Amino acid sequence: MNRIPLSVVIITKNEERNMHDCLESVADWAGEIVVVDDESTDKTVDIAKSYGAKVYHRAMDNEGIHRNWAYAQAKNEWVLSLDADEMVSPDLRDEIISVLPNTAFHAFDMPLRNYIGKYWVKHSGWYPAGKLRMFMKGRFKYEEVGVHPRVFLDGQTGHLTRDIIHKGYPDFEHFLQSLNRQTTLEAEKWIQTGRHMPLGTAVWRAVDRFFRSFIGKKGYKDGFIGFMIAFYAFLYQVIAYAKYWERKNGIKE
Repeated sequence: MNRIPLSVVIITKNEERNMHDCLESVADWAGEIVVVDDESTDKTVDIAKSYGAKVYHRAMDNEGIHRNWAYAQAKNEWVLSLDADEMVSPDLRDEIISVLPNTAFHAFDMPLRNYIGKYWVKHSGWYPAGKLRMFMKGRFKYEEVGVHPRVFLDGQTGHLTRDIIHKGYPDFEHFLQSLNRQTTLEAEKWIQTGRHMPLGTAVWRAVDRFFRSFIGKKGYKDGFIGFMIAFYAFLYQVIAYAKYWERKNGIKE
């Protein structure tokens, strides 16, 4: 298969469990693979090198800054951003090859097919959940904040219809671990930006997120998994507030 002028950029930290599937999905058609590794202690880097990836080492400091730095290492103007627990489906590969490099758009979003274990979450706002993942690096930038950075794009966005496959949560335990990490970053962001979060607002947000996920986004159609996703959306607000409160009031040592 002919390679196209596209750099696939992957952010990693201890991802040996996922690396083979991720790299296999792009290795025979992407013009370049760039891996930016955050001090992995497993075989992540060795696996990346075995696929011919260019590996850079950089400690994660801030998600937005880290990702912008990673994209700057790409030699091609077009970049596809993947996490190590994601794969390009064969249909998406063919769609990307059909549109690059001769397109009037400056970026493309594409559906993210999310799994918890072996279950494809089709509702709860998780699918198609289009994400802007392919872009001209000179026209794209992340907001340089630690959690949920916004995207800034100078140009027009096209829409692809085939899926990135995301297997980020082998089970509920991993989902909860992710929630714990994200709520810590969220609380720190609120403190750093001087955000005022009253208890009443936090409670309202938690309840709103549950019903928005389970009812508004039809999470009930995903059964118990849909309920758990809604419950985690509720927990996210509660735990983020608890961590914010202990930091604001000097309770945390």
